[in-house]
Amino acid sequence: MSKLRGNDNPVPQGKYVPASRFGDIIYTAGMTPRKNGELIQVGKVLSEEPISTYKEAVRQAAVNALTAARNTLTDQESLKQILSLTVYINAEETFSGHAGIADFASEYLYENLGDAGIGSRAAIGVASLPGNAPVEVQIIAAVIS
Repeated sequence: MSKLRGNDNPVPQGKYVPASRFGDIIYTAGMTPRKNGELIQVGKVLSEEPISTYKEAVRQAAVNALTAARNTLTDQESLKQILSLTVYINAEETFSGHAGIADFASEYLYENLGDAGIGSRAAIGVASLPGNAPVEVQIIAAVIS
C-alpha cells in the first residue's frame, strides 16, 4: 500500500470511494458541488439563467474530482494528463448550453494543470442528479512518477 497525499478527500455520499486507481490510471467518482459535505447549489440548470450562475458549483465539483484524483498519488507522483472529463448537467428540458457549463470545469483543470488538464470531454444533460445537484463531474487521469 502506498502512502497517499493528504486526507481531504470529498466525503462519499454512499458506499463507494472518491477515486479508484488501476496502475497509472485514476477514475474518480462523480463529484457534486459539495463543500464540507454540503451542496453549495441545488436545482435544475435553467435556460433563462445566465450560464455564469452555475460557475461556482461546476468549479466546486471539479475541485472535488481533482482532489480525489490527487489523493491517490504517492509523494513521488503527479498527474500527467486528464484523459477524460464528463460533466453531467441536471438540465431543464429546454436547456442547450451544456458545453458552456462544461467549460467551467475545463477552465478549472487548465488553471491547475496547464495543457495536461485538457483531455477529451462529454457534457451530458440528465433528468436529475443526487441531492438535486445542478452538476456532477467525473475525470479519468493518467499518472507519472
